[in-house]
Amino acid sequence: MHWYLVHTKPRREQVALENLDRQGYQCYLPTIPSERLCQGLLKVVNEPLFPRYLFIRLGLDDSAKSWAPIRSTRGVSRLVRFGLEPAQVHDSLIEQLRIQEALVQAEPERLFRPGERVRLTEGPFAGIEGIYHMADGERRVMVLIEMLSKPVTVHVSLTGLRKAG
Repeated sequence: MHWYLVHTKPRREQVALENLDRQGYQCYLPTIPSERLCQGLLKVVNEPLFPRYLFIRLGLDDSAKSWAPIRSTRGVSRLVRFGLEPAQVHDSLIEQLRIQEALVQAEPERLFRPGERVRLTEGPFAGIEGIYHMADGERRVMVLIEMLSKPVTVHVSLTGLRKAG
């Protein structure tokens, strides 16, 4: 038995995982907790570490489960190949991913980090860039902007903030 790589349809990693599991395949979808803004609320969601990819364990001998149904499984785009050979992934990499996944599950990836440049998109300061300072409750944050050549702290809605770019 070896691990292989499955390419999924966009944002269908979980659908592919569930359908492959239901068919009896052993699969692994490494995830990372991330903060996301959903309907004005900051939520922690588990997102795929490798968007559009998951790992599947398959055998090569005659007693192994057939590979044929994989491609037609809902959510699956194809089995990743290098030429004619399926892309094999070493067991040690999968083990390392599982260890790392367990370590990061406690602390989600923050939507904004202190010191990061942001752009205000709502209110009287819309269009102004500032520096994200910190969260100020569930729906508000503090941002440092420069006004009249002085740094000023403003409290803004989390929904009115985007990464500067």
